[in-house]
Amino acid sequence: MTGGDWAIVFATLMGPVLAVQAQKWIEALRKTSEAKDLIFKSLMATRGARLSPEHVRALNMIDLTFYGKSAARRTKMEQNVLDAWREYLDHLYEPFPQDDAKIKVVQAHREELITNLLSAIASERGFKFDRVQLKKGSYMPIGFEEQDRNQKALLESAVKVFKGERALLVINKTP
Repeated sequence: MTGGDWAIVFATLMGPVLAVQAQKWIEALRKTSEAKDLIFKSLMATRGARLSPEHVRALNMIDLTFYGKSAARRTKMEQNVLDAWREYLDHLYEPFPQDDAKIKVVQAHREELITNLLSAIASERGFKFDRVQLKKGSYMPIGFEEQDRNQKALLESAVKVFKGERALLVINKTP
């Protein structure tokens, strides 16, 4: 057999193998892209409801999804997302103050950090959003906020009753 014959045999045997590997590589890229898109869409959809399970789940998937093939082969944009995520996560773990003036400062800082994170993810995904749109482009009905406040107040009262810090008022209205 000549060198050309060997090349034909090699190409005949390796062609299908290489095609399958290329298809697997394309499928892996597609899955990663879809996962990144899902995180971005979830965060954008829930940016006005940051206590929602969907929002928290999306936040918790960022470090895994934007990790890249490895730390050494991570893209600059993936690294930007991870840096913004770590800064936001670090701030979320800080104790929330009780003083009203300090609460406003903490909330403003959190708003800035989540905007930085959304901006980094948008850039990585190829979207162009201005910071105002990322901050204020969501809709949260007043009724949802009122419902959240009522649920929080009810829960706090129930905890005080169960801890014995507050009595449960019982009114007998029998005629």
